[in-house]
Amino acid sequence: MVRDKSISSKILDIFVYLVMFVVLIITLYPVLHIFASSLSGRIANETGAVTIFPIDFTVEAYQMIWNAGTVPNAFLNSVQYTAVGVTINMLVTTSFAYALSRKHLPLRGLYTIIAIIPMYFSGGLVPTFMLVNNLGLTNSMWALVLPSAMSITNFIIMRTFFQNLPAELEESAKLDGANDFTIFVRIVLPLSKAVLYTIGLFYTVAHWNSWFPAMIYLRDSDLFPLQLVLRQVVILAEDIREAAISGDFAAGEAFIAGVNVIAIRYAILCVAILPMLLIYPFVQRHFIKGVMIGSLKG
Repeated sequence: MVRDKSISSKILDIFVYLVMFVVLIITLYPVLHIFASSLSGRIANETGAVTIFPIDFTVEAYQMIWNAGTVPNAFLNSVQYTAVGVTINMLVTTSFAYALSRKHLPLRGLYTIIAIIPMYFSGGLVPTFMLVNNLGLTNSMWALVLPSAMSITNFIIMRTFFQNLPAELEESAKLDGANDFTIFVRIVLPLSKAVLYTIGLFYTVAHWNSWFPAMIYLRDSDLFPLQLVLRQVVILAEDIREAAISGDFAAGEAFIAGVNVIAIRYAILCVAILPMLLIYPFVQRHFIKGVMIGSLKG
């Protein structure tokens, strides 16, 4: 490969590096600000003095959420819901996508149409709630993971990926006596790591960030996921602030003498985003390849 060493090329490289550096700063600033605020003192947070470095360094917020027990319990709930939900998602999506990617499947077009219809027409929240309630799933983990067992968008990406695999592999395996299940498990899935990692990441992020279904279906606070607890903390902090500003003496006293609410809120947020920050680097190299291969043809 011949490298262009002209002055115009060097200027272009410098410009590209500067633009990417600016984009990097814009991307990282909110994350660094949240982390710094979670480690800063109450006065610094209230006055807006915190940027990307902690002021009046303290880990009091993390100690409080740990000692209270609510956040650690909610974190474990979110891990459980995400693990079970993603397992169900991947089993349903991969098996359904593989079946509908086989040209010899009878009524394949009809099944595909039935699967795609919910993308455009939904029963809505009330019928869904009535169905979940009548099935006895409310106030349980299954109300969060079963109604979202498969994403149609992810199904289409995975089905297209399976369709693009060489047909000769399947034909060769069948000549050796392999059935569809053997071909799926021993040939198709090992060759589909890129799309499996990608779709798995989509499902993981969706489950981890989900709070609305939990608010609708869960009644026991011990079952709340982390995102719902974070929402409650944010709403509580805003209610106290608005009451204090409006002249409510009791709320004002609580607000003035209260704890570092902003640091607690950001500390919970850091706990919520940390798992995704740790997972993404391991699947990033598969991400673009999985999406592109599963969406170019079909």
